[in-house]
Amino acid sequence: MDVRLTAEQQQLREAAAKLADDLGPGAVQELSEEGRITRLESTVAATEWRTLRSDGASGVEVAIIAEEFGRGLVDVPFLGPVLTDDLSRRLGRPMPESTAQAGTPGVDLTRSAVGVVEAPEALGELSSEDTLRWQALALAATSADLVGAARGAHALACDYAKVREQYGSTIGSYQAIAHLLAEGLALIEGSISVLRHAAWAVDELPAEEAVRAGRIAKIYCARAARTVCETAIQVHGGIGNTWECLAHVYLRRVLTSTELWPVGLEDIDLGLS
Repeated sequence: MDVRLTAEQQQLREAAAKLADDLGPGAVQELSEEGRITRLESTVAATEWRTLRSDGASGVEVAIIAEEFGRGLVDVPFLGPVLTDDLSRRLGRPMPESTAQAGTPGVDLTRSAVGVVEAPEALGELSSEDTLRWQALALAATSADLVGAARGAHALACDYAKVREQYGSTIGSYQAIAHLLAEGLALIEGSISVLRHAAWAVDELPAEEAVRAGRIAKIYCARAARTVCETAIQVHGGIGNTWECLAHVYLRRVLTSTELWPVGLEDIDLGLS
């Protein structure tokens, strides 16, 4: 396995990152801006990234988009449509629009779970191998969303630590804060490695091994992302516990993605603690 991205995959990452930076919410107040959401929806639709699998894209490329969308808190559906597209490809027919369902109001303010169906009835029509590969893609995609959200929350905390001053110095200059942020970065780097393997495994390993890689990635990325988001809130201090601070939006997204195809220690055979 070569963990390096190809030139085309790097270009895909850059394009997804630019879209997220340009049209994703930069503040909690922007979550309700209908004009921005309309522009974001039309732009995402124009990219045709929701049909990546039908176009022959790999699990790695789906994960690249999902990660950048998580980082930028992109608040239009992606996970649900891209998984529906993969299911349609395996069935050899388009899935009806009724396959989609709304996310839970008030939990994930970015509505990333809109359109996600964890156990669509059509899975019963697939072979056991195709079913497992679809599940492996679902695990890798949600793990990517978790990694992206962790990266976004960590960047938010780092930016704040560079400008917030206490006792005449920026708080990032104090070891107590610097060590928290360094630990978060280490967790993110570990998450990226395990995610990249799971995304590659979707198409390259035997189906059962691909699901196992996805489960390991999911439990690792979920725990790491929650820690990073909670740390971001802590670094922000009192303002981190207010509605206006964007840190809680990242945490909400992480909690939602964690509960999509959830994985417990009993589901894997490694002694993770």
